Amino acid sequence: MQPLIASFVLTLLLAVVTTGQDRTTVSVGSATAARGQKVTGTIEVPPGVDAGLSIPVAVIHGAKPGPVLALVAGSHGTEYTSIIALEKLIAMLNPAEISGTVIIVPLINIQSFEQKVPHVNPVDKKSMNRFYPGKMDGSQTERAAYLITKQVVEQCDHLIDLHGGDLDESLRPYSYWTKTGNEKQDQISRDMVLAFGLDHIIISTERPKDPQASRYLENTATTRGKPSITAEAGHAGTVETDDLNALINGCLSVMRYLKMLPGQPTMVERPVWFEKVVTLASEQTGIFYPVVRRGTYVEQGMKVGYVTDYVGKVIFEARAPVAGVVLYVCAVPSMTKGATIANIGVVAR
Repeated sequence: MQPLIASFVLTLLLAVVTTGQDRTTVSVGSATAARGQKVTGTIEVPPGVDAGLSIPVAVIHGAKPGPVLALVAGSHGTEYTSIIALEKLIAMLNPAEISGTVIIVPLINIQSFEQKVPHVNPVDKKSMNRFYPGKMDGSQTERAAYLITKQVVEQCDHLIDLHGGDLDESLRPYSYWTKTGNEKQDQISRDMVLAFGLDHIIISTERPKDPQASRYLENTATTRGKPSITAEAGHAGTVETDDLNALINGCLSVMRYLKMLPGQPTMVERPVWFEKVVTLASEQTGIFYPVVRRGTYVEQGMKVGYVTDYVGKVIFEARAPVAGVVLYVCAVPSMTKGATIANIGVVAR
């Protein structure tokens, strides 16, 4: 009886958050898909205090009813692996095989991508994953966040936000599971992060609880009652096969968990859980030399790297403030005072 009970409970949990099953058409921006169709279009961010923006979107409206899953990447336009992963998924997904709907936004930060600017939108110098839920009388980043909140987040039942190492970040793959205290929602999002398959998972408990001050995309969905996760793979401007496949296969596995695709998800069995992430910042401006690699376990006080002035004199030794795993380390020699040298994940007890 236990497998039957577990299956029944899963069905109930998924039903709690499924809102889009019976729609004959789904529209996001200019993309309107009837059942069984794959349609592409744009979310048009109108001009305001600065220029407008056209954000690409694809809607794959499955042949059969089911939940609505949003897949989003490119908030930081030089996190290339996540962007390419969703580009490939748009081509791979066949609406005839899907139960439910997939909304894919592969690249939000167009100018970052085109100008090769890490971290921020060069139009307004703001991170496009820090200003949700946005506002229509704000700058381009804020207007884009508002429209994504309205057209993507509020239309979906579940959301996966894809990221990775930016141009200056050597990152090992990991994901985030947000623990809200809502037992049903947390169970589904926990299963989603295990189904995604990355074996290092950060437990997030400190993000905003107010839906009107959510800041992050995944947090925006979570605070609106939608089970959601963040997954990161790719590093330092590269698009490597293992990282790319991790993101593509992770999304497909979550779709199987949600019964949107046939087959069983591949659940990671023994992940490393992190209770928090501690940032090690530089105390000096100069040239950075790492002495550890991404994924390295470090003890508290262990040297992570050092900074020299522009004639080679060591002016700062960077030592781990805590014991844990180096989730990413600065990938380039350029270093400024206050900039991140490394993020260290503290293993949960």
